[in-house]
Amino acid sequence: MNNQAQANILIVEDEEVTRVSLKHLFEAEGYNTFVATNGESMSQQLQSNDIDLVLMDVNLPGKNGLLLARELVEKKETGLIFITGRDSEVDKVLGLEIGADDYITKPFNPRELTIRVRNLLKRMAPTDSPAVVADTLMINFNNWQLDPNSRQMTSPQGNTFPIPRGEYRALRLLMANRGKIVTRQDLIQEMTGRDLRENDRTVDVTIRRLRKHFESDDASPEFINTIHGEGYRFVGSLDNLN
Repeated sequence: MNNQAQANILIVEDEEVTRVSLKHLFEAEGYNTFVATNGESMSQQLQSNDIDLVLMDVNLPGKNGLLLARELVEKKETGLIFITGRDSEVDKVLGLEIGADDYITKPFNPRELTIRVRNLLKRMAPTDSPAVVADTLMINFNNWQLDPNSRQMTSPQGNTFPIPRGEYRALRLLMANRGKIVTRQDLIQEMTGRDLRENDRTVDVTIRRLRKHFESDDASPEFINTIHGEGYRFVGSLDNLN
């Protein structure tokens, strides 16, 4: 990833006033800023530039932001924040389920937005957290393997797949505190660098996504326990965790 002060940000927004405002906002913060108005121009920018973070509207001409986000999360090692006027709980949860790092509704506070972007870019840096650092050894838990260097999970059957950055950070924090309760506040800080907001579902959606990877029954979790009113606890067996 580029140095944070020189990070490359791509704004995908078809509404000109918002697009120009966001570009000026982040240029003033010292970022290299690129723009796109739809999925086709977004793809061109991603191919031509080393983009660190995408800020994307959901309502776009052609493929909407949710469809584009699926492709982005699958193919790119790039952060993603939705900035959209769609503020329903269903849209927020769906955006997070897809793998977005954050979901911000319009109208937004420019200062808050720049803080969230800065915090996320810090979290994306490879050595930004003592709880989640680059390791050389595979982490083994209950016949599963996690490769910290590539964020690849390998099932007991040998199937390998990557997990999004937010899921990885949450899982590593839980593993680093095996047997202890990790609060939702600590998890959201580790995942996004921001504080937990009222009615914020980001942590719960992330834990649900993690469980779908390796839990046979979400109602009776094997590795991650829900501690109602407090947070979550990792209870699986664990080897090779630095």
